[in-house]
Amino acid sequence: MSEFSEPLSWIRGEALRFGGNYALCRCGKCNKKPFCDDTHEEIGFEGTEAADTGPISDRWTTFDGPKIVIQDDHSICMHSGFCGTRITNISKMQANSDKSEVLAEITAMIDRCPSGILAYILEPGGEIIERDRPKEVAIIPDNPIWITGGIPVERSDGHPLETRNRVYLWRVIKNAAVRRYL
Repeated sequence: MSEFSEPLSWIRGEALRFGGNYALCRCGKCNKKPFCDDTHEEIGFEGTEAADTGPISDRWTTFDGPKIVIQDDHSICMHSGFCGTRITNISKMQANSDKSEVLAEITAMIDRCPSGILAYILEPGGEIIERDRPKEVAIIPDNPIWITGGIPVERSDGHPLETRNRVYLWRVIKNAAVRRYL
């Protein structure tokens, strides 16, 4: 965090090694968090899954700048704040993307976004640039579960989510209101 409480980078916690397939807790009441222990059945948890399982590319809005094209699917934003500062944000910076330092900051901000709502292309007609990420499931305190590295995710109703490099899964946190379930 900056001196102004702006998110700047991720802090890695303790790494736990697991393999195989797992069911993750969404009800917030499991005794084996982040793993599901079927407590949701005992408490009558109603976690209707409503997230769009279609490709993110179908939902993108495209913003063209001098040196960068930004793709945005704001419907999946988790509001982590990496896309802006107290002074500016990616949208405002894009007009000045012909300046190398501005372009570098925009790409760094997009790379730090956990939800993957933003993607970028640096050449007309080029491919989306996405930095490599390890196959990980990260438990972010008081936030969604963050999945990186193209790990396949299947909803409890059997529908697979699009396999992407950055995905988050909403869960019930304490008594917080949850906007959507995946």
